[in-house]
Amino acid sequence: MPEFKKVCFSFLVIVFAVIVVARVVTLGVLLSRFRPHNGTCSKAAVAADSGKCSEIGRDILKMGGSAVDGAIAALLCTSVINPHSAGIGGGCMFTVMDSSGYVTIINARETVPAGVNPDLLKSCPKIMEWEEDSRWIGVPGEIQGYAEAHRRYGKLPWDILFEPTIRLAREGFPIPYIQGQHIPRIANTSLRKLYSDENGNLLKIGDIVKFEKLADTLEMIAKQGPDVFYNGSIAEDLIRDIQQAGGTHTLQDLASYKVTVTDAWTVPLGEYQMYFPPPPSGGAILSLVLNIMKGFKMNSEPKTADEKTLFYHRYIEALKFANGLKKYIRDPKFNSDEKAKNITEDSFAGYIRSLITNETHDDEYYNLTPYVDSTGTTHVSVLAEDGSAVSVTSSINDIFGSKVFSPSTGIILNNQLSDFCVSPDSISPGEQPPSTTAPAVLKSQSITLVIGGSGSPMITTGMATALMNHLWFGKSLKEAIDTPVVFVNSKNAVEFETNFEKDLIDALDALGHNRQTADKFYNVVNAVEKDGSCISAWSDERKKGKAAAY
Repeated sequence: MPEFKKVCFSFLVIVFAVIVVARVVTLGVLLSRFRPHNGTCSKAAVAADSGKCSEIGRDILKMGGSAVDGAIAALLCTSVINPHSAGIGGGCMFTVMDSSGYVTIINARETVPAGVNPDLLKSCPKIMEWEEDSRWIGVPGEIQGYAEAHRRYGKLPWDILFEPTIRLAREGFPIPYIQGQHIPRIANTSLRKLYSDENGNLLKIGDIVKFEKLADTLEMIAKQGPDVFYNGSIAEDLIRDIQQAGGTHTLQDLASYKVTVTDAWTVPLGEYQMYFPPPPSGGAILSLVLNIMKGFKMNSEPKTADEKTLFYHRYIEALKFANGLKKYIRDPKFNSDEKAKNITEDSFAGYIRSLITNETHDDEYYNLTPYVDSTGTTHVSVLAEDGSAVSVTSSINDIFGSKVFSPSTGIILNNQLSDFCVSPDSISPGEQPPSTTAPAVLKSQSITLVIGGSGSPMITTGMATALMNHLWFGKSLKEAIDTPVVFVNSKNAVEFETNFEKDLIDALDALGHNRQTADKFYNVVNAVEKDGSCISAWSDERKKGKAAAY
């Protein structure tokens, strides 16, 4: 009998162990379903171009701020940490999803001043390098964009959002690597004074920089509200400085500026709906590229050399067709958006897909539209505890914009009107220039993905590459964003990021693609994702970015 009891006991122990192991395995499977891609599980997160700005946005969320509050605070921070990319002298586009899942677009892109030279587009440059030039300055919409977003979705007081950046600008900080890299570009411009030491030498990486005049301007906006920028003393100082630099802007241009609020455009992308701004945003072009590639039914990452060659050949061809269609991305208040809407349709993507063969073609085949590549812009992605989300892209266009500095306000002015050079046929007062920005929110039953990019024309390839790798090939946010990209430039030449596979480049060369060496890639993608109850985030390391969460 004792032996029987021992046998029974041993059997029960084994059964119990099996049950425990089974429960553990089941629990592990369930947990893996909700485990975020960077190994952390957060309640809320911000992904900006710098760790400092992500942290400022995160801290605003922790104080009870909304996703919009966090985004505004992070953008303001970016205006001093990466002032060559964005600032209150530029414009922005918000894609905002509220906690109920409804998506609204707030378009605060710059506009053409009333006194613009109607022949301006005859002066479109042939190369990317810009000199200081006031002719291309658009009427800034950034502050009014913040104000409209805050009016609709803000929780914290307006002035609280400005405090961290005012403190940074006034007290100073060591020049970050990315900002310092670009300072030599402004050696012969009005910006030199901003970046010179007491002996007149240009500051460099690690030196302390202060933006005291900008701090004064931000403090006035924080205390008096956005109207001081468009109708008050800031407006008077800013317009005087622009006119002294040769610009045609007037006080009426600022006073008459209005933000546009619309519904998002949306396209199905597998189990997701992708929401993005209508033109003049470049979201329609991004959706076209993704819809073309979706039709090739690549449900797993290409592994063999032949699979990789075929995938990237098709992708490059899709980007060439996308270049040829950019001329249809115009301000809908001045041009019909019917053709741009057609670009988002599956049937149109199917037609373009049918034109992609196993060989390359002359430029005319893709109906190429010449344009000038530019390099600026920043993006912030935010997910708050309540499930609300913000994807916002802000820009002054090229590196340090127009290179025109307003000494009275501390503001660096954009050169956004140069984006009209994509389609050099007309320019009208009040019109917004076309854009490649595509701040997007993707939503499935259980997942919300907030994503956007910077890098002007490289935004499309940066975002498309990240989305294909993450959604279709199962890569983590980090892996998907880090994946080397291929870019088709304004001359239809193919440029490969430095760590792209050499054998694959050789195989694509053999297919007849016109390869060109790029000095630098500016594609930067920042994303935040909520999977189940967990939030994870990743900021692109190409710009030394770092996300922040709690």
